[in-house]
Amino acid sequence: MFVLCDKILGKNILKPNRKLFSSYTFTCFEDINLVPVNDWTKALNNKNVFLSHSYLSVLHKEKTDHFRFRYVIVYNRKDPIGVVYFQINDFSASLFGELIEKQISELKSKRASVFQRYIEHNENETIMRLVTCGNNFISGEHGFYLDVNSKKTTFKIVEGVIDCVSRAEKLRGKISAILVKDFYAEGFGNKDCWYCTKFVHFNVEPNMIIDLPKGLSNLTEYLATFSKKYRNRAKHILSASASLTKKRLSAQEVSLYKNTMHDLYTQVFNQAKFKLVHLSPGYFEDVIKADTNSFYVDAWFLGDQMVSFACGFCLENEVEAHYIGFDYAHNKEYELYQTILYSFIEQAILMQKTKINLGRTASEIKTTVGARAHELLCYIKPQNTVSKLILKPFMQFLQPTEWIPRNPFKEES
Repeated sequence: MFVLCDKILGKNILKPNRKLFSSYTFTCFEDINLVPVNDWTKALNNKNVFLSHSYLSVLHKEKTDHFRFRYVIVYNRKDPIGVVYFQINDFSASLFGELIEKQISELKSKRASVFQRYIEHNENETIMRLVTCGNNFISGEHGFYLDVNSKKTTFKIVEGVIDCVSRAEKLRGKISAILVKDFYAEGFGNKDCWYCTKFVHFNVEPNMIIDLPKGLSNLTEYLATFSKKYRNRAKHILSASASLTKKRLSAQEVSLYKNTMHDLYTQVFNQAKFKLVHLSPGYFEDVIKADTNSFYVDAWFLGDQMVSFACGFCLENEVEAHYIGFDYAHNKEYELYQTILYSFIEQAILMQKTKINLGRTASEIKTTVGARAHELLCYIKPQNTVSKLILKPFMQFLQPTEWIPRNPFKEES
């Protein structure tokens, strides 16, 4: 049986060594700078760069009054064996209304007018507080890691930590919902894991992943697996951007170009469907300084002008695309976006990786370069009746949009 959280002690830490079950305990921190680095690093055991202390230290700088973090270390007796990560978002009525404007308009007229009046009346007030186990900056399973002997034990620990942390947060104000994101169906996304809980599942945009054939030595060999139609399309794209100068940026150059990169990133951000968190200008500079081994930044220049950039992580077996930015005024002429996609493929081949994770959104375009959709599931638990009403259009907003998958590869004979 899980022990419930009592009052919060101090500003930055929950009461330490809180018991879960058996010999498992945990400690929760509000500030990454107070988290014991050795315990966190030992618990994570280099299993997830996006849960590393160095990366989360960068994200912690993105903290605002309306966007906060919680860091949990799980212990088995005194041995750190896992970590759990939370983000807490306060949505003002105006921001929430902007996010789901289309979904509200599609409600029956009476319900839509009720929503509109509610939002207008509470324009600058927080109408939704969302506690998320996971990372809203990126897609994928980045909410927890536990070194235990079974999925059942992992789930039981995570469920207990979520319950306790959310109860502690309620002492500071009402919580609208608890969200646990993003799971692949074959893992903790399996609905059987959540059978006895009050969480409900919903789909979000899939991660688009390329599984590379073995034995490739360059991009040309990869394109040789395409049908003539898509191979010619790829050649056109690469030809269009051939007049640009591509450069791998050093940490010093990322610092030099950080404002330009932020402007290009913002152009892409403004086109996004879900605009929850806008990165600060220093984000890319901070990441490359924190992780010079796996993080890289490529940029394309038209003369002296940077017109696009792409950054990613070279992980054990894959390249993970992170953020991109490009100038829409030059995108069509120089095929900036699709050139970026091919650059991720080329990077993976050169580094002899077997997989490229292109993330979500633009799913159809990503299939034209060989990506396949991998379903992602989220689980959410509304905390009261009003929350259920507010969250319904929000969940509809997050549902995947319809798109047509393409197959660029030659048909097998």
